[in-house]
Amino acid sequence: MILKMDSYNLKISKNELTIKVKKCENLASQIQGLMFRKHSPSLLFIFKKPKKIAIHSYFCKPFIGIWLLDDKIIDKKLVEPNAFSVKPKGKFNKLLEIPSNTKEFDKILQILDDN
Repeated sequence: MILKMDSYNLKISKNELTIKVKKCENLASQIQGLMFRKHSPSLLFIFKKPKKIAIHSYFCKPFIGIWLLDDKIIDKKLVEPNAFSVKPKGKFNKLLEIPSNTKEFDKILQILDDN
């Protein structure tokens, strides 16, 4: 199976990164997310309307969650496994999940720690 990957440009403070992502635009891909995946690319969830909903991390490895409204960062968190409810600070229409098995994980974690 060939996985279709897209590039997403992310700006965190003064750092600009291009991340390879798999887009999750339909309900089925959004429900599965990172669950039960040993190795996964970063996932970019795209919603039609801004919303403020919680996510969970059952059956997931650690990941960085970055909530965006258009391309402006609303919130960012290191999400540990088995969290029942992880809520962003505000409404968002994109959610970027960067799992710990990706090459971007450590770099982004370092940038977030520096800020």
